[in-house]
Amino acid sequence: MDFRNVRSVAVLTGAGISAESGVPTFRGEDGLWRHYRVEDLATPGAFRRNPTLVWEWYDWRRELIANCQLNQAHLTLAEMEKALPHFTLITQNVDGLHRRAGSQKVVELHGNLWDVRCVAEGTVREYLDVPLPEVPLRCQCGALLRPNVVWFGESLPAGAIAAAQEAAMSCDLMLVIGTSGVVHPAASVPLWAKQGGAYVIEINVQRTPISTYADEVVLGPAAVEMPKLWAEWRKALE
Repeated sequence: MDFRNVRSVAVLTGAGISAESGVPTFRGEDGLWRHYRVEDLATPGAFRRNPTLVWEWYDWRRELIANCQLNQAHLTLAEMEKALPHFTLITQNVDGLHRRAGSQKVVELHGNLWDVRCVAEGTVREYLDVPLPEVPLRCQCGALLRPNVVWFGESLPAGAIAAAQEAAMSCDLMLVIGTSGVVHPAASVPLWAKQGGAYVIEINVQRTPISTYADEVVLGPAAVEMPKLWAEWRKALE
């Protein structure tokens, strides 16, 4: 890949990049969903039935993530954003680690654990208290607040999908980092990039369905491979 010809970059990240910081993944032998019933914790119906239980679980998740450290992949992506004029980071993750690392041009397909949304007014705001002072959380208007994440059975935000598609189809280079490539519509993002003529580089610890059409597949931890790729990139630009 000749990085000197790259004018626009889009990045898609999945659970693998955060797993390297100690955030549990939802799939695999140690995935969170092996220990809980999805229907009891991450659906609109679960929240209607028992908002306290749902918030207790999310409070636990927020505390866990608050104790996780950023890794070099998060930090490298934030550095790339500052250096490259046309850069968009699309993530499936809700842990907020990209924001914490300093990334600003972030499209969060599945929302963010550190944002809350009023079920009555629909207003969204950041809420960083750990642990939560009360569960369930309530808005000033008296209505319940819910985690501003996409639950099972809910559609992804139309604005986020549109932004991801636009970034993917207009980029010269797409990096696909730590995603399983099986969760749609996020798994379509690299395909949109290919349709737009982009060069696709996948970085993952193992091959995925994306590997079959990626132009390059780099097997290894993102925290190791991303700094190496960025160093090679900067050298090419000198």
